[in-house]
Amino acid sequence: MSELQEVQITEDNPLLQDPLKAAELAAKLLQVQEQKHSIETPYGVVTVTIQGTPKPKRPAIVTFHDVGMDHKMCFDTLFKYEDMCEIVKNFVVCHIDAPGQEEGSAVYPPGYQYPSLDQLAETIPCVLQYLNFPSIIGIGVGAGAYIFAKYTLSHANTVEGLVLINIDPNAKGWMDWAAQKLTGLTQSISDMMLGHLFSAEELSGNSDVVRQYKASILNSPLISNYQLYWNSYNSRRDLNLERGGGVTLKCPVMLVVGDQAPHEDAVVECNSKLDPTQTSFLKMADSGGQPQITQPGKLTEAFKYFVQGMGYIPHILDKKRSMGGFLVHDSSVALSHRLSLQRGESLTVSHPVPEQRVGGRTSSSPGRSDLLKGREPGDL
Repeated sequence: MSELQEVQITEDNPLLQDPLKAAELAAKLLQVQEQKHSIETPYGVVTVTIQGTPKPKRPAIVTFHDVGMDHKMCFDTLFKYEDMCEIVKNFVVCHIDAPGQEEGSAVYPPGYQYPSLDQLAETIPCVLQYLNFPSIIGIGVGAGAYIFAKYTLSHANTVEGLVLINIDPNAKGWMDWAAQKLTGLTQSISDMMLGHLFSAEELSGNSDVVRQYKASILNSPLISNYQLYWNSYNSRRDLNLERGGGVTLKCPVMLVVGDQAPHEDAVVECNSKLDPTQTSFLKMADSGGQPQITQPGKLTEAFKYFVQGMGYIPHILDKKRSMGGFLVHDSSVALSHRLSLQRGESLTVSHPVPEQRVGGRTSSSPGRSDLLKGREPGDL
């Protein structure tokens, strides 16, 4: 009788009447529906966590996390956000954990040969084949964003869209390599990973989020495994993306980075190398180095319009409550809508801009649709 009573209560009281209870119930339902699989690949065993069930004629949403964390640390805040639960119930969600990064993993022995990021990208076809997913929308952060971009370049027919947060498509140069070596003499691996995840301002401010992730990394029994993934990220090869060239991402792409985040310049450069008719650029103020953690509401709002522009779940637009916002011109979805922001917080969405030759070097003008309170168009 208890189960019947729960179903009856759900039917008589719509979830949206109490947002807090709705979010709690959605999180519980996701946990109940979670399925874990360990999948053998040529480059090690990857653990995947499935939420929901496959929907006919709809892609799976697949995530890949950054260094120093597993999928829970990277994506739980975003995917348990109330409005995000409203979106993902229309899809099956698959979280991929890189080998040895998931909670409870065995510690690799000294000298273990960890896969490169290129090889990790080739674990994705094994996952999709195992789960029988014909197509995906990929959401990657940092190293995970690079992995999805690399995968898409060689498996474009399986990717319907990409959300790439903090992507750096470039290999480290000799100066970067030397700087990292010098930094390694004075900083621990955990400090270097924290510097990758958060901005200098966040680290000096020592917010609750920073303290939480610092403690998680420092106290993790998998710190040596984290270092292997970190080393692979720092040994990545250049993706050689070229606007109008043969190497490019051909699906709709939403690039995301926080204002003054560690990877802001890299994402801006990546934006300049992608097809402007397929790419939108989202720069989020007051979000730091991990916008999916610090500003899940803003990112969810943008993601709604991204998937709606791909032809999915258009009814969600009618359910969104009205809040003050600004006009967005998103070439990848060919529409203009007002993205709503709570408390008037800032958000920037832009197009890539043509490259210009300045002093023999390639640069990009900031020309974009910046409609921010207190800022002039073009301000960074």
